[in-house]
Amino acid sequence: MADYIRARSDEQKAERLAQVKAALVHQFATRPYHEITLTTLADELGWSRTNLYKYVSTKEEIFLAVVGDKRDAFMGAIMAALPAGCGFDNATIATVWAGIAAAHYDYFRYADLLFSVIETNVGADKLREFKRGYYQILEPFSQQLAGVLHIAPERVEAFTNTIHFHGVGLAGSCLNNPVVKQVMAELGVTPAPIDFQAEMHDFVAMTLAWYQEHPTK
Repeated sequence: MADYIRARSDEQKAERLAQVKAALVHQFATRPYHEITLTTLADELGWSRTNLYKYVSTKEEIFLAVVGDKRDAFMGAIMAALPAGCGFDNATIATVWAGIAAAHYDYFRYADLLFSVIETNVGADKLREFKRGYYQILEPFSQQLAGVLHIAPERVEAFTNTIHFHGVGLAGSCLNNPVVKQVMAELGVTPAPIDFQAEMHDFVAMTLAWYQEHPTK
């Protein structure tokens, strides 16, 4: 805990927000979205709700900030692992991409809530800041990955989104829900296990080949 009582400078406010985000990440790892509230977060931080309201207005604002952090970390990891001029073949690219996706698995869990829940419950200012961050990283990401993937820069976003939403579907599968698991067990049904990294590898390889074979829309 910081040795000041009230955050006054921008640096202190950023530190407080980082504490709030860390509390949310901890709770989302152990409980479903609907059980996380500003009250549970304030309790974990040892703050009053009034104090928490100095930094955020809704829990969705915190989720949005966390998604932004995880998005930037994921895209940054892809850029670091697939540098310009690396000359990797499709099989290697698929292996690298799937490995990074598996290492950032929780990013896809958060993204599962992004469009339907998080973005619809934040103000325009917060959403504008989030979208600005995306487009700022998208430009260098697309320019670098175009040469690595052997597709046009303007097609990189569509390729990446196709991979992304497949990952979101796998990570957000209802089979991960404890209640669904219980019901399936009661029905005597054993779903096939999902190997996230293997599934992502195959999907990246398949999708990349398709985009290379179809250079235009």
